[in-house]
Amino acid sequence: MRPVRVYADTSVFGGLFDVEFHFDSREFFDEVESGRFRLVISPIIELELQEAPEQVRQSFEKLARIAETIVISDEARALCDAYIDARVVGERYLTDALHVALATVAGCRAIVSWNFKHIVHFDKIPMYNGVNKAMGYGEIAVHSPQEVIDYEASEDGQDF
Repeated sequence: MRPVRVYADTSVFGGLFDVEFHFDSREFFDEVESGRFRLVISPIIELELQEAPEQVRQSFEKLARIAETIVISDEARALCDAYIDARVVGERYLTDALHVALATVAGCRAIVSWNFKHIVHFDKIPMYNGVNKAMGYGEIAVHSPQEVIDYEASEDGQDF
């Protein structure tokens, strides 16, 4: 089975050390390591993590070794600008829009995030995809790690 290319934003790495999000973040990254998902990241995550606690940065560095790193292209910047122009998010949240643009331009099947205000939001997702369609891109699925992990498989790969 071919791994699903999934872009994980900065919040998922931080979620590894958050009481509320730890379990699902860990499960998601375990599924990355097992080959179910092909992790896609960008330099923007590393920039956002510069001020993060050491343990978050170390986890990112470990996972970055097995991830596909994409560049911040002019094409992604233009799509990000289109999200801002369409008022999907305000300019203050440009990096959130850039995460979605990067994942879209890279052809990822989904973006995974704990950012429920500007990314994983009922009102925002169709707006992102409307801009994607207008700009000639396909839709991107937007989910929290909780929504993509495999609850049917146990730790040893057996079904419950």
